[in-house]
Amino acid sequence: MGFDATNDAGVVVADLEIFHSRPIAPTRRIALGARNLPVGPGPGLGGVLLAGVVAHSAPAIPGDSREALVDVLEMLGRGGRVVQPRARHRLQIDTVGLTLSRQQLVARDHRQLEFDLVTDLGAPLQLALGAVYAAGTLPPGDRDPVIGVLQAALMWERPVDSALISMVLDGRAPNLSALHMWSDPVAWALEILEINEAELERSDRASRKLVQGQFRRFLRDAHPDHGGKDAVAAARIADLTEARRILLTI
Repeated sequence: MGFDATNDAGVVVADLEIFHSRPIAPTRRIALGARNLPVGPGPGLGGVLLAGVVAHSAPAIPGDSREALVDVLEMLGRGGRVVQPRARHRLQIDTVGLTLSRQQLVARDHRQLEFDLVTDLGAPLQLALGAVYAAGTLPPGDRDPVIGVLQAALMWERPVDSALISMVLDGRAPNLSALHMWSDPVAWALEILEINEAELERSDRASRKLVQGQFRRFLRDAHPDHGGKDAVAAARIADLTEARRILLTI
């Protein structure tokens, strides 16, 4: 699924619906709803979202229940079936009568990634279990890196912010543009300089001229002296410079 969903403040790049019984209900149930969990290249934006849910929930989960989560992650990592109930909650398909807590990862202004988590309707254990079971629905080849970051998220115990995102992405900058640059640098560079790939299939000289021309055009627009905003000018100029370098070396 593409990055075309929106909320009031940005573009939703990963999304998970967790249904659960009320925290005080005697019957404890969990179900998964709609999911948009991109995992390529792993762990991807879906892995970031699931890690955020787990890391936010973990500090409030009792030790025995946290151990149960570790066991579930290990079972899912081995591709095994998780016998229900687990951690005193039963995973089911039916969502009737359950409360929805929707979890999102959003690209806001300047493509910064931020968590938009609904955490006040369900118990921390319910939300963490929902994220863990969502990881278990991923294809085997995509599941392993996500399971790894969820194991780390269980022990995070720090603010759930850009530092967590960077950890999940193995030190890469916590913004959508940086992730795109890492996964497909040529496509990212073409997008930054607004060049059609077919336009580069001409002679080397013509291609270099096109790249340099687009670079100078956008560099001029980004500069504060020509209306560019001081707060974002440096990042924009850095992106333009890197995009030029990539396209001139292919």
